[in-house]
Amino acid sequence: MARRLSLRTLASGLRARLIVAFLLVAALSAFATAALTFRAARTAILQHTQDTAVDTLRAQVSSQAPDLHFPPSIADLRTFAQNIERAGEAQHWVIHVRYRGGPVQPPVLTGTGDVIEPGVGKLVQRGRAAVQRISLNGKPWLTIGLPVTYGGSEEPSGLEVYARLPLRNDEVNVRALVQAAQNGALPAVGLSVIPALIAAGGVLRPVRELRRGTQQIAKGALDTRLKATGRDELADLSRTFNGMAEALEQNVAELRRMEANSRRFAADVSHELRTPLAAMTAVVDVLDEDADGLDPDTAYAVRLISEETGKLARMVEDLMEISRFDAGAAALHLDEVDVGETVRKTLQARGWQDKVHTELPEGVRARLDPRRIDVVVANLVGNALRHGGEPVRVSVRAEPAERSGPGPRLLIEVADRGEGIDPEVLPHVFDRFYKADAARVRSEGSGLGLAITLENVRLHNGTIRAANAPEGGAVFTVELPLRTGGEEG
Repeated sequence: MARRLSLRTLASGLRARLIVAFLLVAALSAFATAALTFRAARTAILQHTQDTAVDTLRAQVSSQAPDLHFPPSIADLRTFAQNIERAGEAQHWVIHVRYRGGPVQPPVLTGTGDVIEPGVGKLVQRGRAAVQRISLNGKPWLTIGLPVTYGGSEEPSGLEVYARLPLRNDEVNVRALVQAAQNGALPAVGLSVIPALIAAGGVLRPVRELRRGTQQIAKGALDTRLKATGRDELADLSRTFNGMAEALEQNVAELRRMEANSRRFAADVSHELRTPLAAMTAVVDVLDEDADGLDPDTAYAVRLISEETGKLARMVEDLMEISRFDAGAAALHLDEVDVGETVRKTLQARGWQDKVHTELPEGVRARLDPRRIDVVVANLVGNALRHGGEPVRVSVRAEPAERSGPGPRLLIEVADRGEGIDPEVLPHVFDRFYKADAARVRSEGSGLGLAITLENVRLHNGTIRAANAPEGGAVFTVELPLRTGGEEG
């Protein structure tokens, strides 16, 4: 099967098409040249035979006619025809004569056809010699008609001489010419394979280099350049590729620089905000405890400051967490845990056990980072409670290894019964700071919860996907390798 695919790919490749096109052009050229040569040679052979036969007949008539008495008798006509036929024995011709439209002498044998072709006979009666090639019983023949004049004058005597000779030798020569043309054309087509391979190699070499360069660019080697020589279109294509690669390298370098600056800025800002936020949180906590003893307006202001300070503190923590992922500083601390129990503790710690329906079978154990799985479950359930609809369902299950697929997998699923996620929003739910409603400039979260969830799942070599359930509501599915005992990812 693989061999058939390889042969099919080779046959449909550019090299094969170039060679076939080159061979077709070579074959057409060779056969067209052979055909034109054959046509010219055939015409020359037949014309030479025709001219020789006419000249010979005219010479024989000129030598025999002076001995003929006019008006000739039937016996004289037969003798005249026999003498000419005997004298031109090398021509293998058959001679017939007639006088002033009389009967043909000697008489025509049955099955030999008309001796006098209509077109030839009319021209001879007008005093002009005529020649015509005919086919008799599938064989080629040459018919010649010649008017006989008196002595050296141009006055017609009324005597007409008709000769019919076979063209067998000419046909043999023509067939030999055809065979020679074929024998010359076929080797020429065969030999054209060599220049075809050379030409195809010359065309495909820059194409292969371009493919190799493109593959290197795709792998991240942005400094890849092609060697461009010559002034043809392929050389221009290589130069264009080099210009594109150079521009791409500069743009990517600039983007990476800007991205690094952005990440460093976020990390620096979040780090610098952490200390004053800690002090602000301590002060706000003290004020919040005494809020009940303050007047209503002041108490409202204190609680509002406390709430916003808490949001700001969570945002700073999320920024620092995402900065650690960007810097590659996030590490896994694996421990073998009961997955159902770990999820149950996450819900209890946040007081969600009464709001969430669970399907947490016992005995599903895996090597995970409990703190990061806690963040994953908390973010997904919190997102479902805020933006979805109750009841929220959390389920855990283990799937065995597929025969040709990955090993055993751990699936954690969080589903709600809300309105679901807009199909236009689905591809962006894990983007940082993405908001489905651009008019909502403020929200309870930092806009980084699902992005942090995605990074934590990736850190476990897992995947996460978002979808809408057929019965309504959004479904988030986390799929992780099910490692146990001493296994590592």
